[in-house]
Amino acid sequence: MKHLLKILSNNSIADKIFELKLEGDFRTLDFAPGRFLHIKCADGIDPLLRRPMSICNIDDAYKEMTVLYRAEGLGTKALASKTPGDLLDVLAPLGEPFPYDQILNHSRILLVGGGIGVPPLYYLGRKLKQKGHEIQSILGFNSAKDVFYEAEFQSLGLTKISTIDGSYGHKGFVTDLLDENWDVLYSCGPTPMLKALQNLIPNTKESYISLEERMGCGVGACLACICKPNRPEDWGKNYLRVCTEGPVFPMHAVAL
Repeated sequence: MKHLLKILSNNSIADKIFELKLEGDFRTLDFAPGRFLHIKCADGIDPLLRRPMSICNIDDAYKEMTVLYRAEGLGTKALASKTPGDLLDVLAPLGEPFPYDQILNHSRILLVGGGIGVPPLYYLGRKLKQKGHEIQSILGFNSAKDVFYEAEFQSLGLTKISTIDGSYGHKGFVTDLLDENWDVLYSCGPTPMLKALQNLIPNTKESYISLEERMGCGVGACLACICKPNRPEDWGKNYLRVCTEGPVFPMHAVAL
Protein backbone atom coordinates (compact mmCIF):
# COMPACT_ATOMS: atom_id res chain seq x y z
CA MET A 1 0.00 0.00 0.00
CA LYS A 2 1.28 3.46 -0.91
CA HIS A 3 1.54 6.21 1.73
CA LEU A 4 2.73 9.80 1.91
CA LEU A 5 4.40 10.21 5.29
CA LYS A 6 5.51 13.51 6.78
CA ILE A 7 9.09 13.82 8.01
CA LEU A 8 9.35 14.97 11.63
CA SER A 9 13.15 14.88 11.84
CA ASN A 10 16.11 13.54 9.86
CA ASN A 11 19.34 13.72 11.85
CA SER A 12 22.82 12.19 11.76
CA ILE A 13 23.49 9.97 14.81
CA ALA A 14 26.78 8.27 13.78
CA ASP A 15 29.17 8.23 10.83
CA LYS A 16 26.86 8.31 7.76
CA ILE A 17 23.98 6.96 9.89
CA PHE A 18 20.75 8.97 9.97
CA GLU A 19 17.70 8.67 12.20
CA LEU A 20 14.52 9.47 10.26
CA LYS A 21 11.25 10.02 12.14
CA LEU A 22 7.96 9.86 10.24
CA GLU A 23 4.45 10.86 11.25
CA GLY A 24 1.39 8.80 10.41
CA ASP A 25 -1.38 6.54 11.68
CA PHE A 26 0.41 3.21 12.00
CA ARG A 27 -2.23 1.44 14.10
CA THR A 28 -4.41 0.39 11.17
CA LEU A 29 -1.73 -1.59 9.29
CA ASP A 30 0.41 -4.55 10.30
CA PHE A 31 3.77 -2.86 10.87
CA ALA A 32 5.14 -5.87 12.74
CA PRO A 33 8.85 -6.02 13.65
CA GLY A 34 10.94 -7.20 10.72
CA ARG A 35 8.74 -5.75 7.98
CA PHE A 36 10.14 -2.95 5.83
CA LEU A 37 9.37 0.20 3.87
CA HIS A 38 10.20 0.80 0.20
CA ILE A 39 11.05 4.50 0.04
CA LYS A 40 11.22 6.82 -2.96
CA CYS A 41 14.26 8.85 -1.94
CA ALA A 42 14.18 11.65 -4.54
CA ASP A 43 11.39 13.67 -6.13
CA GLY A 44 12.42 12.96 -9.74
CA ILE A 45 13.40 9.76 -11.55
CA ASP A 46 17.08 9.77 -10.59
CA PRO A 47 17.50 7.46 -8.80
CA LEU A 48 14.60 5.52 -10.26
CA LEU A 49 14.42 2.63 -7.82
CA ARG A 50 13.10 2.83 -4.28
CA ARG A 51 15.25 1.85 -1.30
CA PRO A 52 14.18 -0.85 1.19
CA MET A 53 14.53 0.21 4.84
CA SER A 54 13.60 -1.66 7.96
CA ILE A 55 11.41 -0.29 10.75
CA CYS A 56 13.52 0.60 13.78
CA ASN A 57 10.64 1.58 16.05
CA ILE A 58 7.02 2.68 16.29
CA ASP A 59 5.96 4.55 19.41
CA ASP A 60 3.28 3.12 21.68
CA ALA A 61 0.72 5.60 20.34
CA TYR A 62 1.40 4.30 16.80
CA LYS A 63 1.85 7.86 15.55
CA GLU A 64 5.63 8.06 15.05
CA MET A 65 7.88 5.68 13.14
CA THR A 66 11.68 5.64 13.30
CA VAL A 67 13.87 4.45 10.43
CA LEU A 68 17.68 4.31 10.53
CA TYR A 69 19.69 4.31 7.31
CA ARG A 70 23.24 4.73 6.01
CA ALA A 71 23.66 7.70 3.64
CA GLU A 72 26.15 6.18 1.21
CA GLY A 73 24.71 5.94 -2.30
CA LEU A 74 22.84 8.34 -4.56
CA GLY A 75 19.41 7.49 -3.17
CA THR A 76 20.23 7.55 0.52
CA LYS A 77 22.24 10.77 0.15
CA ALA A 78 19.16 12.33 -1.45
CA LEU A 79 17.09 11.09 1.47
CA ALA A 80 19.59 12.62 3.92
CA SER A 81 18.89 16.04 2.37
CA LYS A 82 15.18 15.85 3.25
CA THR A 83 13.97 18.19 5.99
CA PRO A 84 11.10 18.27 8.51
CA GLY A 85 7.76 18.84 6.79
CA ASP A 86 8.77 17.08 3.57
CA LEU A 87 6.57 14.20 2.43
CA LEU A 88 7.98 10.76 1.62
CA ASP A 89 6.42 8.42 -0.92
CA VAL A 90 6.47 5.02 0.78
CA LEU A 91 5.25 1.52 -0.05
CA ALA A 92 4.56 -0.34 3.20
CA PRO A 93 4.33 -2.55 5.09
CA LEU A 94 6.24 -5.13 3.05
CA GLY A 95 7.84 -8.49 3.73
CA GLU A 96 7.41 -11.20 6.34
CA PRO A 97 8.02 -10.16 9.98
CA PHE A 98 9.96 -11.81 12.77
CA PRO A 99 7.87 -14.55 14.40
CA TYR A 100 7.50 -13.45 18.01
CA ASP A 101 3.88 -13.85 19.15
CA GLN A 102 4.22 -17.60 19.66
CA ILE A 103 7.45 -17.47 21.69
CA LEU A 104 7.06 -19.30 25.01
CA ASN A 105 6.52 -17.14 28.09
CA HIS A 106 9.60 -15.69 29.79
CA SER A 107 12.00 -16.91 27.11
CA ARG A 108 15.57 -15.68 27.04
CA ILE A 109 15.96 -13.70 23.82
CA LEU A 110 19.29 -12.94 22.14
CA LEU A 111 19.44 -10.19 19.51
CA VAL A 112 22.55 -10.19 17.29
CA GLY A 113 22.97 -7.24 14.95
CA GLY A 114 25.67 -5.96 12.66
CA GLY A 115 25.94 -2.44 11.24
CA ILE A 116 22.79 -1.20 9.56
CA GLY A 117 21.24 -4.59 10.38
CA VAL A 118 20.87 -3.40 13.98
CA PRO A 119 17.73 -1.19 13.58
CA PRO A 120 14.96 -3.79 13.08
CA LEU A 121 16.13 -5.67 16.16
CA TYR A 122 15.36 -2.70 18.41
CA TYR A 123 11.64 -2.66 17.56
CA LEU A 124 11.54 -6.44 17.93
CA GLY A 125 13.31 -6.22 21.30
CA ARG A 126 10.86 -3.62 22.58
CA LYS A 127 7.87 -5.78 21.65
CA LEU A 128 9.38 -8.89 23.22
CA LYS A 129 10.30 -7.01 26.42
CA GLN A 130 6.71 -5.77 26.68
CA LYS A 131 5.63 -9.43 26.58
CA GLY A 132 7.87 -10.21 29.57
CA HIS A 133 10.83 -11.83 27.84
CA GLU A 134 14.44 -11.37 28.98
CA ILE A 135 16.43 -9.49 26.33
CA GLN A 136 20.17 -9.58 25.68
CA SER A 137 21.88 -8.00 22.69
CA ILE A 138 25.19 -8.27 20.85
CA LEU A 139 25.85 -5.46 18.39
CA GLY A 140 28.77 -5.34 15.98
CA PHE A 141 30.28 -2.35 14.17
CA ASN A 142 33.45 -1.57 12.24
CA SER A 143 34.68 1.19 14.55
CA ALA A 144 33.71 3.46 17.44
CA LYS A 145 32.50 6.14 15.02
CA ASP A 146 29.93 3.71 13.63
CA VAL A 147 28.29 2.76 16.95
CA PHE A 148 24.67 3.80 17.42
CA TYR A 149 21.65 2.97 19.62
CA GLU A 150 23.73 1.44 22.40
CA ALA A 151 21.71 3.21 25.11
CA GLU A 152 18.43 2.20 23.48
CA PHE A 153 19.40 -1.47 23.50
CA GLN A 154 20.73 -1.20 27.05
CA SER A 155 17.24 -0.08 28.09
CA LEU A 156 16.04 -3.51 26.92
CA GLY A 157 18.67 -5.54 28.76
CA LEU A 158 22.34 -6.50 28.86
CA THR A 159 24.06 -5.24 25.71
CA LYS A 160 27.54 -6.06 24.43
CA ILE A 161 29.34 -4.13 21.70
CA SER A 162 32.10 -5.38 19.41
CA THR A 163 34.14 -3.40 16.89
CA ILE A 164 36.42 -4.92 14.30
CA ASP A 165 39.23 -2.45 14.99
CA GLY A 166 38.82 -2.62 18.78
CA SER A 167 38.24 1.12 19.16
CA TYR A 168 35.12 0.46 21.27
CA GLY A 169 33.97 -2.54 23.28
CA HIS A 170 35.26 -5.98 22.39
CA LYS A 171 37.83 -6.18 19.59
CA GLY A 172 36.58 -8.71 17.08
CA PHE A 173 33.27 -10.06 15.86
CA VAL A 174 29.81 -10.63 17.34
CA THR A 175 30.41 -14.37 17.18
CA ASP A 176 33.24 -13.97 19.73
CA LEU A 177 30.63 -12.91 22.31
CA LEU A 178 28.11 -15.62 21.52
CA ASP A 179 27.21 -18.12 24.25
CA GLU A 180 24.44 -20.67 24.74
CA ASN A 181 22.51 -18.75 27.39
CA TRP A 182 19.43 -18.10 25.24
CA ASP A 183 16.23 -19.78 24.09
CA VAL A 184 15.51 -17.86 20.86
CA LEU A 185 17.94 -15.90 18.69
CA TYR A 186 17.14 -13.20 16.14
CA SER A 187 19.77 -11.66 13.89
CA CYS A 188 20.15 -9.12 11.09
CA GLY A 189 23.33 -7.90 9.47
CA PRO A 190 25.79 -8.46 6.62
CA THR A 191 25.80 -11.86 4.95
CA PRO A 192 29.26 -12.93 6.25
CA MET A 193 28.05 -12.35 9.83
CA LEU A 194 24.84 -14.32 9.24
CA LYS A 195 26.77 -17.14 7.59
CA ALA A 196 29.14 -17.32 10.59
CA LEU A 197 26.12 -17.58 12.91
CA GLN A 198 24.56 -20.21 10.67
CA ASN A 199 27.74 -22.29 10.95
CA LEU A 200 27.85 -21.97 14.74
CA ILE A 201 24.20 -22.44 15.73
CA PRO A 202 22.70 -25.94 15.50
CA ASN A 203 19.41 -26.28 13.65
CA THR A 204 17.89 -27.68 16.83
CA LYS A 205 17.94 -24.18 18.37
CA GLU A 206 15.14 -21.74 17.52
CA SER A 207 16.75 -18.93 15.56
CA TYR A 208 15.85 -16.49 12.79
CA ILE A 209 17.72 -14.19 10.41
CA SER A 210 16.69 -11.14 8.42
CA LEU A 211 18.55 -10.77 5.12
CA GLU A 212 19.89 -7.52 3.69
CA GLU A 213 19.47 -7.47 -0.10
CA ARG A 214 19.28 -4.94 -2.90
CA MET A 215 15.74 -4.84 -4.27
CA GLY A 216 14.04 -3.61 -7.40
CA CYS A 217 10.27 -3.68 -7.04
CA GLY A 218 10.01 -4.83 -3.43
CA VAL A 219 6.83 -6.81 -4.14
CA GLY A 220 8.18 -10.03 -5.65
CA ALA A 221 7.80 -9.29 -9.37
CA CYS A 222 11.33 -8.48 -10.56
CA LEU A 223 13.26 -11.36 -8.89
CA ALA A 224 16.22 -9.08 -8.16
CA CYS A 225 16.52 -10.21 -4.54
CA ILE A 226 16.29 -13.98 -4.76
CA CYS A 227 18.23 -16.37 -2.55
CA LYS A 228 18.56 -20.15 -2.58
CA PRO A 229 16.70 -22.34 -0.08
CA ASN A 230 18.75 -24.73 1.97
CA ARG A 231 15.81 -27.10 2.07
CA PRO A 232 14.07 -27.05 -1.32
CA GLU A 233 12.12 -30.16 -0.34
CA ASP A 234 10.52 -28.10 2.43
CA TRP A 235 9.85 -24.98 0.40
CA GLY A 236 9.01 -26.59 -2.96
CA LYS A 237 10.84 -23.79 -4.75
CA ASN A 238 14.14 -23.29 -6.56
CA TYR A 239 14.53 -19.83 -5.08
CA LEU A 240 13.07 -17.51 -2.45
CA ARG A 241 12.33 -13.81 -2.85
CA VAL A 242 13.75 -11.82 0.05
CA CYS A 243 11.13 -9.09 -0.39
CA THR A 244 8.11 -11.39 -0.11
CA GLU A 245 9.06 -14.81 1.35
CA GLY A 246 11.51 -12.86 3.56
CA PRO A 247 13.31 -10.80 4.64
CA VAL A 248 12.98 -12.97 7.77
CA PHE A 249 13.72 -16.70 7.52
CA PRO A 250 14.48 -19.50 9.95
CA MET A 251 18.25 -19.51 10.49
CA HIS A 252 18.96 -22.62 8.44
CA ALA A 253 16.27 -22.24 5.76
CA VAL A 254 18.44 -20.32 3.26
CA ALA A 255 21.84 -20.85 1.69
CA LEU A 256 24.20 -17.95 2.41
